[in-house]
Amino acid sequence: MLYQISIFHYNTSILLKNTVYLQIILNFQSFLKMSSEKINPYKEKSNAKTEQVAEMFDNISGKYDFLNHFFSLGIDKIWRRKVRNIVKVIPHHQILDVATGTGDLAIALSKLEGSNIIGVDIANKMLDVGRIKVLKQKLEDKVDLRNGDSLNLPFEDNKFDVVTVAFGVRNFENIGKGLNEISRVLNRNGKVIVLEFSNPSKFPIKQLFNFYSRRLMPFIGKLVSKDSRAYSYLPESVQAFPTEDKFAKIIEDNGFTNATFKNVSFGIAAIHVATKS
Repeated sequence: MLYQISIFHYNTSILLKNTVYLQIILNFQSFLKMSSEKINPYKEKSNAKTEQVAEMFDNISGKYDFLNHFFSLGIDKIWRRKVRNIVKVIPHHQILDVATGTGDLAIALSKLEGSNIIGVDIANKMLDVGRIKVLKQKLEDKVDLRNGDSLNLPFEDNKFDVVTVAFGVRNFENIGKGLNEISRVLNRNGKVIVLEFSNPSKFPIKQLFNFYSRRLMPFIGKLVSKDSRAYSYLPESVQAFPTEDKFAKIIEDNGFTNATFKNVSFGIAAIHVATKS
């Protein structure tokens, strides 16, 4: 009798442990399947993602440029030049840079002859940093940085030849709505160019990138920026963002055609290009 009771307790214990392990696995799989739209910077807060993103970037605005270039080892500048080279060979008189942040891409695009750039962002303190950079480089006649929401762009239809977004689509509260807004403000046959982080799939880049983005970046980012969540949100939102081919399909489902992409730096990022349909 005692032996049977002991066996029952042992089996029950094993069952409970397996149930706990299974729940952990299911929770992790659920996280992996979660859309980037559902990943918020401050999980303990209930306000909308757009508001949280604006707060986060305002919090880190003073250290953003330094950390951005530090973490990428300056490679982000090369990626922006690649975007500029794409824009260079298409009509580009009127350019809109969505989620412009501190204006790095807008400033890079201003080097193109005959271009006029408007950059919009929801984070006012990021824009303040960007405006100082524009003034220092005497680009105020070519680059205009404004407050604006990517989901409700403050422009008339068919205004721009090109719309660019660098590392901003992950932060959209509604990706489909944001893409449709971009399509709305583009001229007929206008181009959208999206530079966004990806999840590299090949060994050992995948393992190195995961360790770097999930371990080192949050630790250093917290020390320097004093925001405990900003650089944890980054790898979480990258992990939840659609793969390159799936994102290309999303682009085509929301106002565009002929969506293509090219991976850069071993798949750490990708440049997507599409034409307004």
